[in-house]
Amino acid sequence: MKTIKILGREEIALTEAPAPALKAGEALLRVEYAGFCGSDLNTYLGKNSMAKMPVVPGHEIGARVLQAGEGAPAHIVEGCACTVNPYTACGICPSCLKGRPNACRDNRTLGVQRDGAMSELIAVPWEKVIADRGISPLHFALVEPLSVGFHAVARAAVTDVDSVAVIGCGMIGMGAILRAALRGACVIALDLDDDKLAVAREFGASFTVKVSEGGVEQRLAEITSGAMPDVCIEASGSPAACLTALACTGFCGRMICIGYAPSEVPLPTKVVVQKELDLRGSRNALPEDFRAVMACLRSNRFPVGKLISAVYPPEQAADAMAKWAGAPSKVFRMMLKFGE
Repeated sequence: MKTIKILGREEIALTEAPAPALKAGEALLRVEYAGFCGSDLNTYLGKNSMAKMPVVPGHEIGARVLQAGEGAPAHIVEGCACTVNPYTACGICPSCLKGRPNACRDNRTLGVQRDGAMSELIAVPWEKVIADRGISPLHFALVEPLSVGFHAVARAAVTDVDSVAVIGCGMIGMGAILRAALRGACVIALDLDDDKLAVAREFGASFTVKVSEGGVEQRLAEITSGAMPDVCIEASGSPAACLTALACTGFCGRMICIGYAPSEVPLPTKVVVQKELDLRGSRNALPEDFRAVMACLRSNRFPVGKLISAVYPPEQAADAMAKWAGAPSKVFRMMLKFGE
C-alpha cells in the first residue's frame, strides 16, 4: 500500500508498505483524506524535536471503516465515515489520574512519536475510532485540528461576557475563534495575513487586527473600551506573539498558550503579578472537544471548506510540503487524498 514517510530534513517520499493485519480490539480503516499538521511541517523542516525519525506523518484523518474487529460497538460498521483520536494515554500518570488524558505525560501522538495515518490503510484500536454518518471523510480530516482550538477555549473558560483575542489565525487559531464565537464571546482575531483575517470574520470574529500595521495594544484598548481582552489565546507559536499576549491580556485575565515557541520566551513577572494573570497551557484535545467540533460541522453553518488550502495525491506530497514551507502564512491545511 502507498505510504508517505518523512525521511529527514526536507526529505519526504512515497513508499510501499505491507497492509496492516487486523488484530483483536482493532478496526481497519481505509484512509481517504489526511491533513498535514503544523507539526508535520516542522518535522519536514527538521524543527520538531519530539518527532521520531523517520516517521509516517498524519493525525488529521478522514477515513471509512473497512472492517471492525471483534468487540467493536454497533455504530462502528463497514463503510461508516470516521476519524481517529490520535493520542495515547497511560492511565496512571498525574494528568490521566486528574481526568486530563490529553496531557498524558507519556502521550505518543500519531505521526509524531509514532507512525501516523498517511497510508492507504491503518489499523487502530476501535475505541479510538470516532464515527458519524453525518460528516464526510473530507470534513472529518478537519476535526482534530479544530478540536485543539476548541480545547483552548475550554481551558480559558470563555463565556458570553468575555472579550477574547486570538493571536494567529491558522487552523488552530480558527478553531479557537469559532468556539469562542459559539460561546457568545466578543472575538478579536489578530494575524499578519489579510486573507486569513477575512476568513476569521466568517468564523465569528467581530473585529480583526493586522499585526504588521503596529499599534496592536492601542487597537485592542479601543475595541475593549480600555479594559483590554479578558482572554488572550496565543495560537501562532511566535515568541513575539507570546509577549504581545502577555501585554494585551487585561487585569485578572487569562492567557492561553497553544503554540510551541521555537526559542525561550522571557517571562515579565511584574506584568503577571500586577495583573494577577492566569497563565494556562493547552495541549491536544479531549473527547468532548471532538464532539463539539462534530456538532458544529453537522450544522453546516460555517464555510469549513475555506480551511482546505489544497488537496494533492500522495505522489505530490513533496510538492505540497515544499509549497507550504515556501509560504506558511498562506496555508490553512494541505490535504492528501488516497484512492480514487
